[in-house]
Amino acid sequence: MTATPDLLYSAEQDALRGGVRDLLAERSPHTAVLDRIETDTPYDPGLWHALAAQIGVAGLAVPEKHGGAGASWRETAVVAEELGRSVAPTPFLGSAVLATAALLALGDDAGGLLGPLAAGETTAALVLPLSTPPGAPFPDAVRADGALTGRMTSVADVLAAGTLLVPAAGPDGPALFAVAADQASVTPVASLDPTRPLADVAFDAASGELLASGAGAERAVAAAVTAGASMLASEQLGLAEQCLESTVAYVKERHQFGRPVGSFQALKHRLADVWVSITLARAAARYAAACLSSCAADTAIATAVAASYCGETAVHAAEECLQLHGGIGFTWEHPAHLYLKRAKADALALGAPHRHRAALAPLVDLTL
Repeated sequence: MTATPDLLYSAEQDALRGGVRDLLAERSPHTAVLDRIETDTPYDPGLWHALAAQIGVAGLAVPEKHGGAGASWRETAVVAEELGRSVAPTPFLGSAVLATAALLALGDDAGGLLGPLAAGETTAALVLPLSTPPGAPFPDAVRADGALTGRMTSVADVLAAGTLLVPAAGPDGPALFAVAADQASVTPVASLDPTRPLADVAFDAASGELLASGAGAERAVAAAVTAGASMLASEQLGLAEQCLESTVAYVKERHQFGRPVGSFQALKHRLADVWVSITLARAAARYAAACLSSCAADTAIATAVAASYCGETAVHAAEECLQLHGGIGFTWEHPAHLYLKRAKADALALGAPHRHRAALAPLVDLTL
């Protein structure tokens, strides 16, 4: 009988949370985020260096033998929660989760890329459309026939990447290459969430290092997408928590008819509904992270449940945040729109909720 994983946060995880939260409060307050998304460079390299190199968030899931912290995806999930709370524009999902998970699946065949990534010396991006769900077919938009040629659309965090991990269809089947970013043509595209910019990536006879082929390449990409969906659920959890906390604080201080608007029963019920949803989302996200960390047989099921439920919870919490802040919540100066955009974009990333529910059905022997 498999033991139920501990879903509580450890003292070490709480300390990690505190360090990340303090750094984000100092280096990336909402005013700074609002200012940066109005520029051509939404990412703050200094913030990412502090997170990746000083706190070590880039290497939490990487074993010590590869230069990482030797922690697990549970600790990575704690960081994802905090980044969701702050909607900080960092390449964490693309580099510390998607690219790192793909390289971890390769093990000793990772081409020496894990160490620099874990140390925060460089960043990487997995060249896949951000909408790719777990279980999707291996992509064939890029061909490998002596050189890489093709185009991949709507790739996340590629604008900040020094190394690109490129799935390609080769003469002998699937393959995964490491390509220097200057070998590709990267074109930013309009994205709903300005704090996680997307770009199209094109290759024209680009050269790269073959990391894996055949089943090994397929496993690496599948592992990356599964880890990404799991960690994204934790990000959505953190986002929803912040939306609820900021809204509760606001309705306590906003007065109408001589009393706080939070004392009105209708608003109490709406916020209580969000609280219940977040409580369930926390359990789902923590279980998914625990399964991923231990390579449990339930990983696919847990990820589908968490991705489906947390995605909808984050959108609900963000919508209520904007509406219950009243007129101020609809202004560009208030951060509510950042949370709604991130929540909406996250709900489509790495599989929309309905895609995860469709994938879940056969996993638990349900017939659609």
